[in-house]
Amino acid sequence: MADFQKQTVQWFPGHMAKTRRLIKESLKLVDGVVELRDARIPYSSANPELDSLIKNKPRIILLNKCDVADADATRKWISYFKSNGIYAIPVDCRTGKGLNAFNAEVKKALSSVIEKNEEKGMHGKALRLMVVGIPNTGKSSFINRMAGNAKAKVADKAGVTRQNQWFNVGNGIELLDTPGVLWPKFEDPEVGDKLAFTGAVKDEVTDKETLSCRLLDVLIATHPEMITNRYKIDSVDGLAGWEVFEMIGKKRGFLLKGGEIDYERTAVMLCDEFRGGRLGKITLELP
Repeated sequence: MADFQKQTVQWFPGHMAKTRRLIKESLKLVDGVVELRDARIPYSSANPELDSLIKNKPRIILLNKCDVADADATRKWISYFKSNGIYAIPVDCRTGKGLNAFNAEVKKALSSVIEKNEEKGMHGKALRLMVVGIPNTGKSSFINRMAGNAKAKVADKAGVTRQNQWFNVGNGIELLDTPGVLWPKFEDPEVGDKLAFTGAVKDEVTDKETLSCRLLDVLIATHPEMITNRYKIDSVDGLAGWEVFEMIGKKRGFLLKGGEIDYERTAVMLCDEFRGGRLGKITLELP
């Protein structure tokens, strides 16, 4: 079981170079950029290439999935972005929470664009925004919520959107959807882990048992009480992730013939419960 700890999460999506090219080409068509990040991992869910791609275009960051993130941590992130001159709002795109603040935030972030349009006699010209973000950060859910329909494909899987699509969402705003994009390799293995924990990396290319043990290592260090409360374990002090993983498998009765733990079933359950917020509202990174 301890061997699980030695493996590294990696993912090399074939469509990435094409997406990078599409984003570069599409930037000429838009006034600004809406970037979705996962509120649980605002640093790791940022694409490090994005700054160089969008350059000086106005940007609004949506910290999505705030419903399963720690509210106090999210407030700290919003404050951090504000102090760096970046517009950011916490949202939950599946329920629509926080999205009522989006239009006002767009008008603030793109005030110079609106001013220029009015100087040219183009009062009320639609503001065009490109929606970007790594896979599974909720781009399609966001667009569907804003557009009030389900035209953009949505799935709880990494990399569903494959081509650029335009959506008129009213209030003088048009959104351009783009495929999710990741960089070729994770320079920091911790970033790769966190993306895998939250489902940004396809489960099919990760070892879920390894992933679950590493997730437990992190939670033992940061949120031990959430593990003990959820899985009715007395204490996780001094234990490794794989040891707690086996305890959880036994507690849940996930056993095969002969009493051996069903590692796969335990791993699937752990990942699902973490991602669904059933362990509690957890943020893995602070600014």
